[in-house]
Order: sequence, then C-alpha cells, then structure tokens
Amino acid sequence: MTARLVSDAEPAHEPLQGPVGIVGLGLIGGSLGLDLLAQGVEVRALVHRAATAERALARGLATAVSLDPQILQGCALVVLALPLDRLLDPDPALQAALPPAAVVTDVGSVKAPVLDRWGALHPRFVASHPMAGTAAAGVEAGERGLFAGRPWVATPRQDTDPAALAQVAALAGRLGARWLCCPAESHDRAVALISHLPVLVGAALIQGVDRAACQQGGDLPALVRALASSGFADTTRVGGGNPELGTLMARCNRSALRDALAAYRLSLDRLDDHLEQAAWEELHIELSDCQQLRPGFL
Repeated sequence: MTARLVSDAEPAHEPLQGPVGIVGLGLIGGSLGLDLLAQGVEVRALVHRAATAERALARGLATAVSLDPQILQGCALVVLALPLDRLLDPDPALQAALPPAAVVTDVGSVKAPVLDRWGALHPRFVASHPMAGTAAAGVEAGERGLFAGRPWVATPRQDTDPAALAQVAALAGRLGARWLCCPAESHDRAVALISHLPVLVGAALIQGVDRAACQQGGDLPALVRALASSGFADTTRVGGGNPELGTLMARCNRSALRDALAAYRLSLDRLDDHLEQAAWEELHIELSDCQQLRPGFL
C-alpha cells in the first residue's frame, strides 16, 4: 500500500455515527473535543483526574467528562488520545469498556507497535495519526482548528474494517484535515525523518549552543541568550518540548530514528568539510539545493 490522498471512494465528509468518545483531553484530545462540540457532535470524554474533568467541562472540551470508563458505552467512535506508553500497555478497565461495535482509533506518533497491540484487542481498530501539534500540553492545551489543513494519516492492514476506516476518514474530514493512507512501517520511517529527528536535532542545537558558550566563558552565555531571536526559536521549538513525549517516540521508533540520525550526521560532516576546505562554491550549491527543496516539505 502506498501513501495516497483521500479520493471520491473515501468520503471524508460522511456523517459521523453516534456520540464520539475521547480518552484523554490533552492537546490532541482537547482540540478534537472543541472542534466536534462546535459542530454539534456529542462528545463523551474519559480522564484520570477529577481536577482535569472539572477544568475540561469549564473549557467546553466535551459534553460529559468522567473518570469512569463506562462513559464510553454507546459511543460509535472512540479516539484514544493517549501517550504511547499507555497505548501499548492499556488499562484493562478501558479495554473492557470499549463497545465491540464502536470504531476505535488512536493518535499515536508511532504506528507499527500500536497497530500490533490494538489490532489484536479490538475488532474495529484503525491506527491513525493527526500530524498537528504545538508545544503546549495538558487540559489547557486544546485549541480550535488545530487539524485544519494538516495531514491525518491512517495505516490500515489488509484485515482493517473498511467501514471503520471510512468513519475515521469522516472524522478527519469534519476537522478539515488532509486524509492519507500508508503502511505502518512507511509511516514510522517517514515520521522518524520529518518529526522525530527534528526533536533530537533541536535538542542537540540547544545543548551545543549552551555548552559552547559556557566553555568560551565570559559574557557569552548571557549574550547568546540575549541575542537569540526568531530563527533560533523556530529551529529549536520541538527540541525544547515535552521530554516525556520525546523519550517515548524515540523508544517506540528507535531503529528508524537511528537511521535518520545517521543520514543527518552525513549531511553535517559534508557541510563541515566545506568549511574546513573553505569550499565556498560547494557550500553555496548545498544551500541553493536546500532553498529549492524546502517548499516541497511545507
């Protein structure tokens, strides 16, 4: 199966069937709730803390919020907006509460291990990943319109229920996302390059700048902080994000991420060679190539 945009055969805007359940009301779950409620969809949310439930209701993230998994009874579609570790080691009470007839999907950033786990747990599971986010986390992080214009990737298997897949496509379509399908392994290699690698690259840049400034001493550590502007902020945003999420994605996508790091090292070494040899024409060619390549990734 190759990656493809949604076609007429996959109606992304067909009606959602019944209430939507959301497990977890962080950035992704909360944003889902805000958008769906704005469209008049009934949203039932499951959270782990009473304080989270109270704040979620105050923010209007769901129609009803509970700490009891039974709130998911009667839901036609359930979105598991959980961290990867809780997806791979799910709460037995959650598993027991999921209606067998409901479509169940997730939002995890690594798909192969999630698909292996949940493909055996629920007959109508569809592995998916909305490619949207911010640096914020928790119940305050949800925002309207987060998914509009962003890719929403599904990684179905041969035995994935086509009707279940269509329901997840309908959800993505209602939120204005761009629907794609591809194999789980292809997804994981792609996100290792364009999502997970930048986290480690951004982290390395922050660390490298701080260490170099401290080693050189004097007023340099304070000066680099005072002079840092939008370019440094944009380049390091994901590297300074949630460390738990970064560690989880690295742990769950280790092999593909190591391959991505190896390719990045080769590029850095080539640029360093140009500097060492004062090969300015070659460096200009490299930067010109990057200028032409970048629009294709945006």
